[in-house]
Amino acid sequence: MRPVLEAAWWHLGLRVAGIDEAGRGALAGPVVAAAVILPPLTGQTEYPFYDSKTLRTQVREELEPQIQAVALAWGVGCAEAAEIDQLGILKATHLAAMRALQQLEGVHQVRPQALLTDYLRLEQDWRGYLSKNPPPTPNPQPPTLFHCPPKADRDSPTVAAASILAKVARDRHMQTLDNQYPGYGFAQHKGYGTAVHLRALRQLGPCTQHRRTFAPVAQVLLFRAAAVEGAPTCGNHS
Repeated sequence: MRPVLEAAWWHLGLRVAGIDEAGRGALAGPVVAAAVILPPLTGQTEYPFYDSKTLRTQVREELEPQIQAVALAWGVGCAEAAEIDQLGILKATHLAAMRALQQLEGVHQVRPQALLTDYLRLEQDWRGYLSKNPPPTPNPQPPTLFHCPPKADRDSPTVAAASILAKVARDRHMQTLDNQYPGYGFAQHKGYGTAVHLRALRQLGPCTQHRRTFAPVAQVLLFRAAAVEGAPTCGNHS
């Protein structure tokens, strides 16, 4: 049985939420976060949940309903492209994460008592969340109720489950955007900066789902603006 990051908190009887995100580095579409609370593992059993990046699309889609069925609570939140441009990608990612976290209690009436993330530093947001309605404190009290180690999606089934839900939800949304904004190939590259996407971006220009503060998109906007300014007008003929 592989060691898991939740083990000590589960031993204390805590409800542990795991959070992970998808789409942080994309040029278009939202950043999506998911939050999951799993029942503590017992005996020698293991959850079959692993980092979404290591799984094929079909496997992730098959695991999504399994996670939703076994979880004590789960939620998905997002921050749209306009919010990313307004707040910056880091704050927008935190916003998406807290929206997902709030669904655990708002939708499922299950309040987390400890939080694990994949290197997403939500300490301040987490403290604010807890201060509104502090959960019961275990005895003995652990030194911290927040942990954000790197590679948590590898060492925590809870964070891994969140990574799967976030990835599947975002991929599904990008397929919808592909129908609404044809020509960009969103269903294929999911908004990331592939050669196909960059070529379409240069040909079509950005749509409302593009993150205009991201360098490749901003460069296209500047180039197109310069081209318009340099175009001859009817009154410039000599």
